[in-house]
Amino acid sequence: MMTIGDFSRATRLSAKTLRFYHQVGLLEPARIDPGNGYRVYSAEQIADAQVIRHFRSLDMPVQLIRDVLAAPDRTERNALIAAHLTRVQAQLEQTRAAVAGLQGLLAEPNTPLTVTHRSVPAMPVLVIREIIDLADLGTWYTAATAELEHLLRSSPLRATGPRGGIWENELFLDEHGTAALFVPVESLDAPAESLGRARLELLPAVDLAVATHRGNDDTIAQVYGALGEYVTRHELGVDGPLREVYLDDAIDGSGTTEIGWPIRRA
Repeated sequence: MMTIGDFSRATRLSAKTLRFYHQVGLLEPARIDPGNGYRVYSAEQIADAQVIRHFRSLDMPVQLIRDVLAAPDRTERNALIAAHLTRVQAQLEQTRAAVAGLQGLLAEPNTPLTVTHRSVPAMPVLVIREIIDLADLGTWYTAATAELEHLLRSSPLRATGPRGGIWENELFLDEHGTAALFVPVESLDAPAESLGRARLELLPAVDLAVATHRGNDDTIAQVYGALGEYVTRHELGVDGPLREVYLDDAIDGSGTTEIGWPIRRA
């Protein structure tokens, strides 16, 4: 048997932590001396303590650790661990994106933002348009992109330009609003095949102040901010959704995006 001091040295867990694990029923001592109340551990408990320490290093909640240790078989245990690792990976990606965004704010821009004014004519498009939560924008965008690409491959429709997105103001203001992903096509003649949730429609003409972002989503906020500042300074802005055009997409998630801010006609 091992005293709490020896067990602490063997597991690199403090006495305070071991007492806490005992209190929450995560790692109970092998026995407690009835005379002095000292906790005593067995050598066989070292392996459990090491597993718990690794789980806690991944910010796994105590209750989830308890569920993992109590899992009836390896399949259920591995499923619980895999689900937590997925959540940790998502948190790491959010942290990485936040760090990249802050680094972009600290760095001096190599060149000043170039803004052009563009009159975009009405165009026939294949579009997926839905009301979504802002938190779901990434997954929605990925699924809608795949669906549009499949439709273009499996139908007579032919794209006449790069894919684009339209984001209604409410999507950012209220974190809930309309998102649209579209591809310009030759005509509004519907093919015989089903279009699923996609539709053919004529996008109205619009005048835009356009700036270009090169990179991934971690740094696109800087271009949005600079473009908004430009439109405000020149008193050009009008109500209307923002429009993006994706000129290219790289494997690593970076690419070239034209950001269009609606402005009044010259």
